[in-house]
Amino acid sequence: MTGLTETEHLVAALEAGGTDYVTKPIRPKEVLARMQVHLRGARERRQARNALDAFGYASITVRASDGRLMWQTPLARELLRRYCPLPDGAPAAALDHVPPDVLAWLQRGLQHLEEVRARGEMLAEPPRLHVEQGARRLTFRLHQRNDDGGAPAAQGDWLIIMQEVSDEAVIEALSLSFRLTAREAEVLYWVIKGKINRDIGDILGSSPMTVKKHLERVYAKLGVETRTAAAALAINRIRQLQPQFEA
Repeated sequence: MTGLTETEHLVAALEAGGTDYVTKPIRPKEVLARMQVHLRGARERRQARNALDAFGYASITVRASDGRLMWQTPLARELLRRYCPLPDGAPAAALDHVPPDVLAWLQRGLQHLEEVRARGEMLAEPPRLHVEQGARRLTFRLHQRNDDGGAPAAQGDWLIIMQEVSDEAVIEALSLSFRLTAREAEVLYWVIKGKINRDIGDILGSSPMTVKKHLERVYAKLGVETRTAAAALAINRIRQLQPQFEA
């Protein structure tokens, strides 16, 4: 809100990040009408973000040059906090940026897109990023550019879609299908994922020897003698129940 009325002043203000420009003398009805327009737009954007969250798709817009979060949905904020916690002593400004691993993945993806364009090939989605946390994993998918496209891809704002997937239903299905205890089903699940006993112990908070004992009981209940045979039998059964399952 200013007494400067020249076009150059208006342009400078908008280029600096302003969303409107109101000159004096103030006309209350006009100011209120402008405010209503901005509030309506803000409500529509918030509703769109909440709709994404309602379908389980969190979303963020990231500036590729430095990883700054331009906006994020409430669900995205919660998922980033849970899967990518800040280390102790991290500056408060770190909350305004995506974790370094996510930024590195984004920049690799943009480089991939540029290389595909340079070869004149059809654009394909870059590889997705998966962050695992026990039987849950968070997937990051590069969706689209979210600005006017004037700057190089590596400096633009990009919309990233995040989705949390849980294999807890798979563990429960293993338990019911083979009459395993909850812990035996968890051990078998991580065997399917290719983990060795030491890794499974670290994940479940137990010793490799305890994991070995659980695995021996799993072998007996499945009627097999090796982890390869146990994994193959379990995968076949799970794919009958959940065809989309990926080992």
